[in-house]
Amino acid sequence: MQSSLIGKIEKANRYAQETDRVTFSELAVKFRGENDNYNTSYQDGQWHCTCPFFSNWGLCSHTMALQKILGNMLPAEAQTPHHELVR
Repeated sequence: MQSSLIGKIEKANRYAQETDRVTFSELAVKFRGENDNYNTSYQDGQWHCTCPFFSNWGLCSHTMALQKILGNMLPAEAQTPHHELVR
């Protein structure tokens, strides 16, 4: 294997551990829920999900799960303060 490729692989491994280097500005996923599959996305500073709960609340278990998964890789405005939701 060429040494330049080895260096890139090592750098990629380091970057993968340093998640604070990454900030998502857009994201679109297919989320397999318990009842159905949903299109869940973050675009133009807003979360979107095709599940029925999201249309009433503006958040859902799918968007909150992605917030937990992506953590500090999301901009601050994409993070819902979950502690305020459960009192």
